[in-house]
Amino acid sequence: MVRSPLTPQQIAAGKRLGAHLREARGERTLAEVAHAASISPETLRKIETGRLATPAFVTVAALAAVLEIRLDDLAGICVSGGPAHAALQP
Repeated sequence: MVRSPLTPQQIAAGKRLGAHLREARGERTLAEVAHAASISPETLRKIETGRLATPAFVTVAALAAVLEIRLDDLAGICVSGGPAHAALQP
């Protein structure tokens, strides 16, 4: 099966998601967060830079749990360009 190319909207959503996750990571190292989410640092790097625009749901859910971000906020960022609720929670 051949995967269809990503649309410009999907690419933009992936970049917004990555930027938000990078901001939420704050001072924590990429390796620390990746390890806590049980993903490779390279996968997290690709997500944060927008090179992996459509990460698997379980990956996003694991990152949301580690970074203490609501999944509906991440969904809002991907779908509409802004969080559904408060963007980053202290």
